[in-house]
Amino acid sequence: MSESKSLIEELIELLESIEGDFSQVQKLADYGNNVDRIMGGAKSLALMAPPDHALHMIADYAAICKAVGYKASQIKGNEQFFDICVALLLDATETLETLLGRIHQEGRMLRETIPQAFIERLRWVSSQFSESVSISVGTGAAPAKMNQSEIDDLLKKLGL
Repeated sequence: MSESKSLIEELIELLESIEGDFSQVQKLADYGNNVDRIMGGAKSLALMAPPDHALHMIADYAAICKAVGYKASQIKGNEQFFDICVALLLDATETLETLLGRIHQEGRMLRETIPQAFIERLRWVSSQFSESVSISVGTGAAPAKMNQSEIDDLLKKLGL
């Protein structure tokens, strides 16, 4: 838990340091790598938790953040869209911090902390990425893709 909280601080610092600086677009891959660590920890712990435990929601929410971070790290020649993605990820990371801080609440209660406006922004941003944009970077493995329906599935899984 303390590792996740320090990762959140690092994520927010990273996003704030690149905000408005399109030349730093590839640093969003670092964001994806770090939020992946939160997702992995939550998924591991969730194996021992009841189905409506906050850990499941945190893992799925972090998966969405990871996908957007990796996809946004591949933006070419669209500074305005980069700025939109960074702002979305800042909001998302702050919400992830809230979810982690309320880890002992039921998932049903936590769902209410995710604003509808954020979900609509997330859907719009996700729809702007082409299907050929990978949700992973530099692993040497075949690139994983996450299309709009998979993001919608994660949102449904989150109950949103």
